[in-house]
Amino acid sequence: MTTPGMKGTVAMALPERKQLTLEAARRVAAAAEADALRQGFTMCIAIVDDGGHLLCFERMDDTQLGSIEVAIAKARSALLFKRPTKALEDRLTGGWMPALGLPGVVPVEGGLPLVVDEEIIGAIGISGGSAQQDGRVAAAGLAVLA
Repeated sequence: MTTPGMKGTVAMALPERKQLTLEAARRVAAAAEADALRQGFTMCIAIVDDGGHLLCFERMDDTQLGSIEVAIAKARSALLFKRPTKALEDRLTGGWMPALGLPGVVPVEGGLPLVVDEEIIGAIGISGGSAQQDGRVAAAGLAVLA
């Protein structure tokens, strides 16, 4: 590769990355929605890509409006901190108060990183039920990638 004004060629090996496609995000969301429907839950389902940008979003009928931003924030938190938001919740309930001051942290169950071959390709966030219900539905969505 040559660049105007620069001499020679620069060769470098760039890593190949997995990428979350819109189709895959929709499948994850559909699996989460199906589980929520089976349980009789109404929820918001947010899927973000590896940059934290919203790729797919669904708000089931009659889901509280406050859950829209919460679901998105849970997905971003799981992505940014590379762990389930339940782990952040557990740290907080264990007494680690600095968690409350971390930018972008949502220490409430319901956010999970989407991992393929040990690589985080995005995250899912669920809101609308109890924290445990949100976590269960998020896990159902994640299971599609297994």
